[in-house]
Amino acid sequence: MSDRFNPERKLFTLPNEYLNRQQLEHAQQHNLWDRRSFFRTLGLGLGGAMMLGNMRVAAASLSPMSKALAASDADRVLVLIRLKGGNDGLNTIVPVYDYGTYASFRPTVKIQQSATFSLSSEFAMPNFMDSLQPLWGDGKMKVVHGVGYDEQNLSHFRSADIWATGTDQDEILGSGVMGRYYEEQFPDFLNAPPSQPLAIQVGSVGNLLFTGSDNTSYAFSVADPEQLYQLAQNGWLHSMTNLPECLYGEQLGFLRAITNNTLNYAGVINEAYTTAVNSVSYDNTYLSNQLAMVARLIKGGLGTKVYLVTLDGFDTHADQADLHQTLLTDMAHGVSSFFADLAAGGRENDVLCMTFSEFGRRVEQNASDGTDHGAAAPSMLFGPGLAGSGFVGEHPSLTDLDNAGNMQHHLDYRQLYASVLEHWLCIPAQTVDDALLGVEYERLDLGFNCVSSVEERDDLGLDHKALYLADGEVVISYDLPASMYVQIQIFDIMGRQVAVLDKGSKTSGNHQVAIRANSGHLSNGQYVYRIQANDRAYSRSVVLMR
Repeated sequence: MSDRFNPERKLFTLPNEYLNRQQLEHAQQHNLWDRRSFFRTLGLGLGGAMMLGNMRVAAASLSPMSKALAASDADRVLVLIRLKGGNDGLNTIVPVYDYGTYASFRPTVKIQQSATFSLSSEFAMPNFMDSLQPLWGDGKMKVVHGVGYDEQNLSHFRSADIWATGTDQDEILGSGVMGRYYEEQFPDFLNAPPSQPLAIQVGSVGNLLFTGSDNTSYAFSVADPEQLYQLAQNGWLHSMTNLPECLYGEQLGFLRAITNNTLNYAGVINEAYTTAVNSVSYDNTYLSNQLAMVARLIKGGLGTKVYLVTLDGFDTHADQADLHQTLLTDMAHGVSSFFADLAAGGRENDVLCMTFSEFGRRVEQNASDGTDHGAAAPSMLFGPGLAGSGFVGEHPSLTDLDNAGNMQHHLDYRQLYASVLEHWLCIPAQTVDDALLGVEYERLDLGFNCVSSVEERDDLGLDHKALYLADGEVVISYDLPASMYVQIQIFDIMGRQVAVLDKGSKTSGNHQVAIRANSGHLSNGQYVYRIQANDRAYSRSVVLMR
């Protein structure tokens, strides 16, 4: 069914045959439906989707999280990269520390050690992902080892739902982690929608992550963004007057309001998309195309803070080698181009990317030159906000496996969610815990906190100085007037961070931290230390010499 446009009234009207059919159905079912069941039966929610740059885009409306996000750092953006199908973590982050065991389990599927580049003495990545090597070298990448949950469910659909809903394996819930933020902030969304979507899904839709507890899905679709943009700009909307005063009228009004909100969102999305251009070349591949579009929206000034992009095809039961290489090459090239594009627009410091997948793969390959559904797997983080490359958590053992032959996780996936929501998007801790069903998950040290811009001070707001010891060590001494969160960093004379000496909550009083002992092997020379205490920063030059 297509709408008909009346050029004299600049309104869309529904065909008469459709209205007649609907009126008959309404007469038959008037007493069987209420508004709530109508929402559920339609499977529609308060938002929409459209085609933008030949890509399906879904917009998730604002709700509970919106107040917290609106009050947080306005520039920060989170881009979630879903590796759909269960990514093989062992062939993504190769465990060279136990390469013999790894290779013995995978005689034909293994990544040859000679075909990798080193991340450290213990881990490497395949050479076909070498476009990520500059990000690693520049301190813009972290690997979180062994992410999973207890009693891993090996069903794609169920495990994907678990990741989206923040539940345990034995708990079925229809609402997602982000959706539970959204559902109460704008109860009158249809009549008073926010000016811009908070979350946008690109490529695939229907993930429970953005679904509220009343089954609101926030999804809609249209075909032509340019036409949609023109409609939105010229006010060619469905009439919300003269609706029948009965349930059918309520249903019809709901559908028209959904479409109107689609047009309104299409306008701001299209405006951002057409305002900016991609400054680098992207591969013409599925994920790269999605990231190219997200880069334009971010550079174009769209206020959206959360994006979800998807790369499908990771269910590599057979002939894994070529398929996995193609997928990971797309991911690596896409992420590399994405941050180069953002840097050209001055936005790379504002963006964090995080990969996730519903599960990993078995350690041992199968008879079809592939790998079967597994458990623990790594998550990768990208962005300058990480303040240094490295590893988080303990890599699972390749020999201490569960009864199904799967590696055992060491970090719960909800720790990752909680850490990113609180420390990157600056959602208050209690609000994050509430979205995670009232459970307080231990936060991970991912290299950032929610204070992204601080005022440098050279007054006496905090007493600090460098103490030069006889053995060549330099100690930073500082006095806190009250308990507060503190981070101490070291920068070289080019302004590049070379170490984080200490971070965490500190009590009032004097504290001291040694530079050499906590920074590895710094060469002699001039450096700058920076003490970030709550929302203020204090810095001073020091000289290391022996």
